[in-house]
Amino acid sequence: MISPTVGRVVWFHPNKGDALDFSDQPLAAIVTYVWSDTMVNLAVFDSNGLSHARTSVPLLQDGNPNNYSYYCEWMPYQKGQAAKTEALEAKVAKNAFGEPIK
Repeated sequence: MISPTVGRVVWFHPNKGDALDFSDQPLAAIVTYVWSDTMVNLAVFDSNGLSHARTSVPLLQDGNPNNYSYYCEWMPYQKGQAAKTEALEAKVAKNAFGEPIK
């Protein structure tokens, strides 16, 4: 799981009928407030670069089911970087005696 922080970029998927629901592409958004690892506030940018506020947006990750009409998610690049970091951390992990685990 990637912990969200203010300033991180995510993809926003609006619900049907939202004024921002006019494209088949996700919209770029910046996290402006973190409620939890699965709930954030966003500044969402439309295709013209205008910002729109969205509050209490579910952040889907780690295979969480999408039970929401709108949500945000990490971009594939961010998911890949997180996976590489986890693999590196596991590789350099140490056992209870402080010795590297091979």
